[in-house]
Amino acid sequence: MAQPTRLGGNALLAFILGLPILAGLAGTILPAFGYLPALGGFRVTLAHFAELAAQPHILRSVLTGLAAGLLTTVAATAVVGTFVAGFAGTPTFARIQHLVSPLLAVPHAAAAFALAFLVAPSGFLLRLISPEVTGFTRPPDWLLPNDPFALTMIAGLIAKEVPFLFLVTLAALPQLAVTRASRLAAALGYGRVAGFAVCLWPALYRQIRLPVFAVLVYSVSVVDVAMILGPKLPPTLPVRVTQWAGDDDLGARFLASAGAFLQLGVVVAAMAIWIALERIGKAVLARLTFSGRRFARDGAVRAAGALAMTTCTVTIFAGLSLLSIWSVAGLWPFPDALPGSLTPNTWMRILPQLWAPLGTTVALALSASSLALVFTILLLYRNGIAGGRKDAGGYRLLYLPLLVPEISFIFGLQVLMLSAGLTPGFASVLAVHFVFVLPYVLLSLSAPWREVDPRFEKIAAGFGKPALEILFAVRLPLLFRACLTALAVGFAVSVSLYLPTLLIGSGRLTTITTEAVALSSGGDRRVIGIYAFVQGLLPFLAFLVASLGPQLLFRNRRAMRT
Repeated sequence: MAQPTRLGGNALLAFILGLPILAGLAGTILPAFGYLPALGGFRVTLAHFAELAAQPHILRSVLTGLAAGLLTTVAATAVVGTFVAGFAGTPTFARIQHLVSPLLAVPHAAAAFALAFLVAPSGFLLRLISPEVTGFTRPPDWLLPNDPFALTMIAGLIAKEVPFLFLVTLAALPQLAVTRASRLAAALGYGRVAGFAVCLWPALYRQIRLPVFAVLVYSVSVVDVAMILGPKLPPTLPVRVTQWAGDDDLGARFLASAGAFLQLGVVVAAMAIWIALERIGKAVLARLTFSGRRFARDGAVRAAGALAMTTCTVTIFAGLSLLSIWSVAGLWPFPDALPGSLTPNTWMRILPQLWAPLGTTVALALSASSLALVFTILLLYRNGIAGGRKDAGGYRLLYLPLLVPEISFIFGLQVLMLSAGLTPGFASVLAVHFVFVLPYVLLSLSAPWREVDPRFEKIAAGFGKPALEILFAVRLPLLFRACLTALAVGFAVSVSLYLPTLLIGSGRLTTITTEAVALSSGGDRRVIGIYAFVQGLLPFLAFLVASLGPQLLFRNRRAMRT
């Protein structure tokens, strides 16, 4: 009976995650070819692709986004792989693990603002060394951020994606014999990095391959980070599609659909290039293995990996600290390293405008994460994942919303909603948030669910307890911390969603994230600092509740607090 139950649960998962994506893709592809009856498009045509090709610098927009996504994925994978290879099982590994883990809760937009406030011509880094070192008494005329080669955007994406890949890698490491393989490689004379690459990296990469592809797809098609840190003349293709989608001229919907379809092709091309890079890497690793070289002296490589991980962590934390300072800063002229005074005036002025988007953000995040948690528990219960049994093959569908570019199906969903006469509102935005939140919640809870000792439930069953009572009285209390953590992860994901909220809500539903990104083109750092600080604070509070909840509820039961 277990197998049909698992198949039923996975079919339900495929339906919930796949239907909106397929519908959204259809809503993008049909208008791209001219078919959109609601706007008078009744015949198939390639005219809109011709119009897209005639847009100024469209090729540069495409290539910039493609190159940025590939470089981000290569760099993030290399940083995580090098650090794990050089330090897995050491005290340094444990220390940096605790530092990097909180960065997963930081929304992409908040991390982008944090980096922008550090590297801007009037940013904190240049203030620290001016005018003593640089001689600058006024900000230099440097195009940072928003440089034409998207280097700042790539740096911001790397700093944010490294923690994600690192935590995914941490989840995969227990499935490998790291200690025994490291000792064997050391006995054969290999350095830590080379030994890990030869013995463990192929198996580890197979475990994290789908998350790596998710990073690639997100980096190639990112909108909010590109609007904050990316080039402006021209912007990347996803940003241009978003601009066309928001145009007052409804005819621009056809152009936006053509651009979204092109973005889907760019993502497919990026995946094809990545697969080619995988094969090249496999060949290089095989050549290294059969060459007999041991690379015993790898101290510089290990130090570089540790430095890169630390830099990502320090950059984001320093930038977030700077955001909080800017939000209460008084007069702060360049090149002063610190403001001359601190004042709550900006907060007092912005608070009345802040409550509405803050309430919407919290309501959306709590609703989406709670629904996702309930559905996850029901799905895991139906699939009967207990006692260490695995069904990873069926759960690859989890990554479906992450492997399709947002702009390519979210825009299609918006077109379908408008064509059907549906009014954008809280319910429609919540439904789309749920699609994105569910994979993260299910991924967060499935591993702890499998690790629960089944003997507890067997004892309860021996006392004649029904299955549902065992679920609520035995399994869920044991998983209380894991459930709160999964809820916090879903909350953080929902808070960070920009494009789904903007397009599905048609601008009528404002959140902290949409307001923060909209303010990115302005010049008031104090206001931007407030919105970005609040955006980063919300996930932190969610994880704080997840950490303190078991401590308070089970304060008299030590084992239940861990």
